[in-house]
Amino acid sequence: MEAILLVMPALAAVMLVLLLPTLNSLRMSLTNFSLSRPGPFDFVGLQNYRAALRIGEFQRSIRNTFVFTAVGVMFQVSLGLVLALLLNRALKLRGLLRATILFPWALPTALNAIVWRWMYNADLGVFNFLLLQSGLVQQRINWLGASNLAMGSMIFVAVWKTSSFMALIILTGLQTIPDDLYEAAIIDGASPWQRFRRITFPFVAPAIVLSMLLRSMDAFRAFELPFTLTEGGPAGTTQTISLYGYRQLFQFLNFDRGSAVAVLQFLMLLVLGIVYIVILRKREKAL
Repeated sequence: MEAILLVMPALAAVMLVLLLPTLNSLRMSLTNFSLSRPGPFDFVGLQNYRAALRIGEFQRSIRNTFVFTAVGVMFQVSLGLVLALLLNRALKLRGLLRATILFPWALPTALNAIVWRWMYNADLGVFNFLLLQSGLVQQRINWLGASNLAMGSMIFVAVWKTSSFMALIILTGLQTIPDDLYEAAIIDGASPWQRFRRITFPFVAPAIVLSMLLRSMDAFRAFELPFTLTEGGPAGTTQTISLYGYRQLFQFLNFDRGSAVAVLQFLMLLVLGIVYIVILRKREKAL
């Protein structure tokens, strides 16, 4: 009973900050509530959900979000694993190296996006300057204005910023591996690849899955990066679900449609989280 009383204030705060706004969004998504037209507002059931799913712009934002999440997380995990393996070695100034690698992740996303937007600038950006000076290209590249480059450019920024976070989580898994296992494997004549495949990866797999879960859910909610870096352009090729919902809510004042988009995104995140948790539990049982 005392334990329940101790956690009651935290539960009340969670209910106030998370649950009530979620329930309010659900309520508005079932009505025709909009600040762009006068009331009264009527109950319309799932009409807003059906309308949102039929809109091509929303469908495109779903595809963009899945591409941004899947491709970005794949590269972030791969680079994070490499960085974690390097940081786990007995190197000089290892503490300084860890702090340096974590620096991009510590910077606010909006600040990162502003800096990279200037670096990507077609006229004044450092990338075009270096490419032109080296003779690798003959004309300036519109990194954020070309439909076939904008998404890749945004994913590159996300990989640069978040790979260090993935490395930090994977590093905690690496440090739990007993040194005796490696010593026994070396005595048995195991190659570095065999030691990685048979010892390192099985032990660090739960940490990898956990990092993928956290980063996937964060990437699926991406708003600051596309809003600041590309504003969803060009022609909606980098518009995510969060950015689309934001525009419905605060630009067009369609709180009914925007709330429906928010609820749909929540359901997608819920399914994504369940899939990762199932995979994590299977890995734990396998070990």
